[in-house]
Amino acid sequence: MSSEFIITLAERGVMTILLVAGPLLAVALIVGLVVSIIQATTQIQEQTLAFIPKIIAVLLVLILFGPWMLSKMLTFTQNIFGNLNHFVG
Repeated sequence: MSSEFIITLAERGVMTILLVAGPLLAVALIVGLVVSIIQATTQIQEQTLAFIPKIIAVLLVLILFGPWMLSKMLTFTQNIFGNLNHFVG
C-alpha cells in the first residue's frame, strides 16, 4: 500500500464527512445567527432560546437530507469494504 493510496483514501473520507455534515452545520449556523440577531435587537439574553430553534432546524434537515446522507455514507463504506484486498498485502 503506497502513501498516495493512503492520502487518497483519507481525502475521500474527509470529503465524505464534509458532505454529510455540511448541511447540518450550515443550517445550525444560519439559525444561530438569526436567533442571535433577534436576541440582540430585543435585548433578550436567554441562553436556552438559542438551542431550541437550532435543535428543531437540525432535526428537520436530518429528516429531509437523511436518506441522501445515508446513501453517501453507505457508498463510501461499500467502497472501503470492496477494496479491502488492496489494503492488506
